[in-house]
Amino acid sequence: MTPAQAWQKLLDGNARFVAGTSVHPNQDAARRSSLVNEQNPFAIIFGCSDSRLAAEIIFDLGLGDAFVVRTAGHVLGDAVIGSLEYGVDVLNVPLIVILGHDSCGAVTAAKNTIDTGVMPRGGLRDLVERITPSVLAARRAGLDDINDMVIENVRQSSERLLDSSRAISEAVDAGRTAVVGVAYRLADGRADLVAGHGAL
Repeated sequence: MTPAQAWQKLLDGNARFVAGTSVHPNQDAARRSSLVNEQNPFAIIFGCSDSRLAAEIIFDLGLGDAFVVRTAGHVLGDAVIGSLEYGVDVLNVPLIVILGHDSCGAVTAAKNTIDTGVMPRGGLRDLVERITPSVLAARRAGLDDINDMVIENVRQSSERLLDSSRAISEAVDAGRTAVVGVAYRLADGRADLVAGHGAL
């Protein structure tokens, strides 16, 4: 499957989800049995951990269709990058989706930290520090709505991934995979393209 075909398959699944006509593919016992010894996902979805953003559901996917990695605010780190590289280099997945959503709590926490100057404790501090550049970039562009900041965070995450991973950037340059940034709307269930790298 090409990156463009993989992207179209996700778009089709999301359209079914939005319309309320999901078919829930590849979720039966036969599919489960066929995946015991191997997997061949057509998409890597790196999304936010938010409970309202279940990748397989919003794109109407089943077992073995997507290699999914999730962190709050889709924040990149070494383990995440390694997981995404595994998907590209070992599983030969043709598409990486960076998936953000409106009303994101992690982006809101970063915005609140900038507004108040009060840093959160523990691991949340690391998340906020990594998201802060996106919040600041949105504000420099005159955008102060949290959902505009979410979109900026998706865009920056996709660019940061390519900057941080030679394996993935080389795969994109060779046309073997593409990286797209998507912003999901909680109210209507639609996933909108906000960034793209590679042949789609």
